[in-house]
Amino acid sequence: MRTLAERKARAVAVLYPDALVLGADQLGEVAGRLLGKPENRVEARAQLLALAGRTHRLLTAVCLVGDGREETVVEEARLTLFSLSEAEVEGYLDTKEWEGCAGGYRVEGRGQALMEHIDGDRTCIQGLPMQAVVRLLRGRGVPLLGAGTLKPD
Repeated sequence: MRTLAERKARAVAVLYPDALVLGADQLGEVAGRLLGKPENRVEARAQLLALAGRTHRLLTAVCLVGDGREETVVEEARLTLFSLSEAEVEGYLDTKEWEGCAGGYRVEGRGQALMEHIDGDRTCIQGLPMQAVVRLLRGRGVPLLGAGTLKPD
C-alpha cells in the first residue's frame, strides 16, 4: 500500500515535474487477513459477515512528491461493525454500495448504518486522509487559507 501510493505519485510527477503531486492507496485488515474489493455479491456478503460484530483496520498511505523531495505517511482508522443479521447484510448488498469498496461497504453512504464505532479520521476511511494531506502541504509551505506562502513547519 505504501509502495503503491509512492508509485502513483512518482508516475504523475514525471509528467508534471514542477508540481506537487499526491498519490494514495488503501488497504483493510481484519485478524491478519487483507480485505480486498469484492468482485461480486457473494464475496461482498462473505466480507460483511466476516466483519460483523468485529473491529478492523483501514490503512491509507499518502505520498507527496515534488521540489526534489518525497514524503509518505500512513494513517490508520479502526471501525467496528454492529452484529448484523443476514437480512441486514442482504439489504445493504441491495444498495450496491459495496461495489469497488474494500471490505464490501462505503462508510460515506448507507454503510454508515453498519458502523457501531469509528475511531480515526473519516476522510482516511474514504480513501484520502485530509488531515495528513494538510500537514504534508503545510510542511511544504503551500497556502491553504489565502494568498502567500506559509513558513514550512
